[in-house]
Amino acid sequence: MRRLSLALLGAATVGATPLAAQDSTTAGGGRRGNAVPNTRVDTTNQARRDALKAQAVKAVDSMATFTQQMVDQIFSYGELGMQETETSKYLVGILRKNGFTVQENVAGMPTGWVARWGSGKPVIALGSDIDGIPQASQKPGVGYRDPMIEGAPGHGEGHNSGNPLNVTAALAVKKIMERDHIPGTIVLFPGVAEELMAGKAFYVRAGIFKDVDAVLFSHVDNNLGVSYGQGAQNALLSAEFKFRGTSAHAAGNPQRGRSALDAVMLMGQAWEFHREHMGIAQRSHYVIRDGGDQPNVVPSTASIWFYFRNIDYPTTMEMFEAAKRMAQGAALMTDTKVDTIRILGSGWSGHFNKPIAEAMASNMSTVGLPTWDAKDQALARGIQKELGVRTEGLATRLQGLGGGVDERQRTGGGSDDIGDVAWNVPTVTLRYPANIPGLPGHNWANAIAMATPIAHKGTTAGAKVQAMTMIDLLLSRTLVSDAMHYFTDVQTKDVKYKPFISATDQPPIELNREVMARYRDQMRKLYYDPTKYRTYLEQLGIKYPTVRADTTKAAIVP
Repeated sequence: MRRLSLALLGAATVGATPLAAQDSTTAGGGRRGNAVPNTRVDTTNQARRDALKAQAVKAVDSMATFTQQMVDQIFSYGELGMQETETSKYLVGILRKNGFTVQENVAGMPTGWVARWGSGKPVIALGSDIDGIPQASQKPGVGYRDPMIEGAPGHGEGHNSGNPLNVTAALAVKKIMERDHIPGTIVLFPGVAEELMAGKAFYVRAGIFKDVDAVLFSHVDNNLGVSYGQGAQNALLSAEFKFRGTSAHAAGNPQRGRSALDAVMLMGQAWEFHREHMGIAQRSHYVIRDGGDQPNVVPSTASIWFYFRNIDYPTTMEMFEAAKRMAQGAALMTDTKVDTIRILGSGWSGHFNKPIAEAMASNMSTVGLPTWDAKDQALARGIQKELGVRTEGLATRLQGLGGGVDERQRTGGGSDDIGDVAWNVPTVTLRYPANIPGLPGHNWANAIAMATPIAHKGTTAGAKVQAMTMIDLLLSRTLVSDAMHYFTDVQTKDVKYKPFISATDQPPIELNREVMARYRDQMRKLYYDPTKYRTYLEQLGIKYPTVRADTTKAAIVP
């Protein structure tokens, strides 16, 4: 594996963990670390590429304050999926100011947009999600539960950091392309409502990736890593079943009522019996969205919202078809009707590109992990102890490259609608170290680090890797073609993409509207103001880190 020399990077590598301290393996997810790639290595223009990568790294370092401000700003918005209005307006403004042409309201989503700059090939798209998590409001830098606004949403997944990473990398590379007259097109897009799996399939249907040669997606993690091949995540279909009955006075004339809520409850119970006969990889969950208005009125409408997850498109559709039969059975038992079955979102299980992943992993080896200081480690160990998990602190050994997951190892888990993109264009996901190991995910605890030096350093490290990989795609004579050969001859040789959504399904843009309307005014008072404060921590008056007294010296448990 080729590496830039530390001497060449010079000051750009200050703050990185020395390569000798980084590990070559990690648990789970296949082979990882600094292994020599087994595909061909393009050494064309090697010296020039190395020099431009070093310049890109220095440019990213020079924008560290800008990156930090973006991370903090979006954290302060904390918006839920389909309602990311402030976040999108903010990012669109930055990109337009820096010369990008931006199309808004893309694919029927008010917060969807596509930004473009440059001309010609290759076309490189950078994407990352922007939505938050319900009830995840949390003061950053505080190692225990302390919401900024009780009950409000917040960035309990860390989606406030990915677009700052991409914008920083894009501007660093754009400057080099302008100066050296390098052909190519940079595209940026936000992952709208990823937590609802409700955005990217609509992007694909709208054709925004038709001319794209490679997608470099980024997602927050607690280490630097990238994988290729079949991912461990499940495919997912999100659907709402709405029943219609007849209202009546629940006490005065109960015999005249036909309860839609009864149908919802029977469908849910039927699904619980069905769980006994599910395969190990299958996952499903549901919530009742409409359960009636008040107890003395027999509910004439009711609805139940399911997530169905399985390893691929066919097996996920089998779950959906089973649920539809149960819905009809529940309606028959309650003398009600299945009014509508609406697909709200979906995502294929991702398969990621090997040549691009190997190039990115090489760049990770060069950049290394950030140097965490004692305060960073104290916050990490504080929340780990608070949650009762291993107090390992922050990652100090590089995760690096991971291979695909064997079919027999697929035992189910989460989902990400980047899978739909990955089955339409060569794609990788850069995972970068902006959060703390051992957190539960989709939780207030995952918001603690996301407007602190941990997130700032990790996002900057990720931006360096992203920028360097963009340079590889722009200047290598073989990387783009190798990526396409892998996509056509390996990934899609036997499996062809078929969307879960139909030509008439529309994005559920109404979701989370009421929740955001309830909290928006309170949240607006806490928006970050970088003209007055260096950091969001400073604006909130939070001492970094704030942890319980008995965790400040928590030992690292091996």
